[in-house]
Amino acid sequence: NFNDFFTRALRDGARPIDDKAETLCCPADGAISQLGRIHDGRIFQAKGQDYSLNTLLGGDEALSETFRDGSFATIYLSPRDYHRVHMPITGTLRSMTYIPGKLFSVNTTTAESVRSLFARNERAVCIFDTEAGPMAMILVGAMIVAGIETVWAGQVAPPPREITTRQYQETEAAPVLQKGEEMGRFKLGSTVILLFGKDQVDWLEQYEALTPTRLGEALARRR
Repeated sequence: NFNDFFTRALRDGARPIDDKAETLCCPADGAISQLGRIHDGRIFQAKGQDYSLNTLLGGDEALSETFRDGSFATIYLSPRDYHRVHMPITGTLRSMTYIPGKLFSVNTTTAESVRSLFARNERAVCIFDTEAGPMAMILVGAMIVAGIETVWAGQVAPPPREITTRQYQETEAAPVLQKGEEMGRFKLGSTVILLFGKDQVDWLEQYEALTPTRLGEALARRR
């Protein structure tokens, strides 16, 4: 069926993973929508547009403080791209929050015209403990997609249509995913947002808006 087609796996070895200890790798094939610093709890979306970090994270103020004045990268997966998302760095899952919302398209045109787009669309907020401190990987749903999966929980969205959070304690039950390992997938193209705390990572200079990304290639360095 079409879901199998869009979410098919890559051949082994098709995307070598940068294995340098200090680097974080691209989590997906796609293109940079925006990346940079989080300023006063606001994340840059597009020219003339930004949105609230706290709203993106479902109103969790304590979690928002973790990433305040930190770093973000927004990566857009178009319908032609590989639809699975992988870990940029090894991490232990701390929590996952499903936040219901709209299903606006997330392409460049929409990002420039729809206010607070990524904080309004349906999304799954996954928080990991990593060697670069806490990391958020946010899988954002979009038009037609309405289907987000993770490797540890299976189908996350759609329904239920309410904010739900599952905590993962520091036990053997908490999933540990290695750098480059698959963590989730979309039922068509969409967007993944990475968040890190203040002074934890530096994005590589060659990346800016519209720069293509390729799974496994170096994206940032740990400080």
